[in-house]
Amino acid sequence: MAKALLGHVGGPDPRMVAEMRRLQQRVRDLEAELVRLQAENDALATAPDDDVMSLAVKEREPALT
Repeated sequence: MAKALLGHVGGPDPRMVAEMRRLQQRVRDLEAELVRLQAENDALATAPDDDVMSLAVKEREPALT
């Protein structure tokens, strides 16, 4: 009976399986990015204040005129 139902339903949809794998990879990528950003944030938090200020000045964008 189970084989008949599985055959009737058609089994797992290959598109659904591919989408699930793509989403799982995206989650892994986002988790890795989160770890990287947390490490960068921790490094900036422990940096001396003068280094942080000089970093902010270097990245400042010109004002709109």
